[in-house]
Amino acid sequence: MKFAIIAAGEGSRLAAEGVSVPKPLVKVRGEMLVDRLVRVFMDNGAEEIDVVCNDLRPEVERHLRAVQRDGLNGRKVPLRVVVKTTPSSMHSFAALSPWLTDGPFCLTTVDTIFPEDEFRTYIHDFRQAVAQGEADGMMGVTDYVDDEKPLYVATDDRMDITAFLDRSDSCRYISGGIYGLTPRAIDTLRGCLERSESRMRNFQRALIADGCRLKAWPFSKVFDIDHAGDIKKAEAVNG
Repeated sequence: MKFAIIAAGEGSRLAAEGVSVPKPLVKVRGEMLVDRLVRVFMDNGAEEIDVVCNDLRPEVERHLRAVQRDGLNGRKVPLRVVVKTTPSSMHSFAALSPWLTDGPFCLTTVDTIFPEDEFRTYIHDFRQAVAQGEADGMMGVTDYVDDEKPLYVATDDRMDITAFLDRSDSCRYISGGIYGLTPRAIDTLRGCLERSESRMRNFQRALIADGCRLKAWPFSKVFDIDHAGDIKKAEAVNG
């Protein structure tokens, strides 16, 4: 299975709060965010890891090229690096999409924080659901709300996703930004871009509109590192 990382954002909020390094190179417990995801994905049987970064902070590309050449912690990594400055996460996803059309894959942004033991079980369940024809995708969700504009996820009693909502008083879960998908999703992505949509939440809604069967998989805690204070929160999760 392939894994993909969106690492093309500018990290402007972190920079405004005094964090000088680009977001992919921010360290949590001494480990860079992008290295953490590469390690976790390798631990979960990655046959290829595709990463997109922008050309505004060349130190990110330099680091990724070093991992591509030398491996990570003595471990060879099947890493593909795409360098492209994009206007949105959906466009970053599109930049990676040509290499995600031949089987199931898992996509996250570089700053997505989650418990690693739960992620292992999630990947196992995603693989099984796809192999058994039970789902076209499995989305990581959480009832831990630490997002300025959360995307609520409506589910039925089988944890099938029925809707993605900007506001809800009845939904238990919000989107965690962990996308387990099959190549069918690439067609939906192309449709979103043709309609000039750019937000990942609209992509998720379009998956439902296109008839994709999506399962929700609950994590105890998932959040992004958007502010300097989130680094300490991330260290607690990893601890």
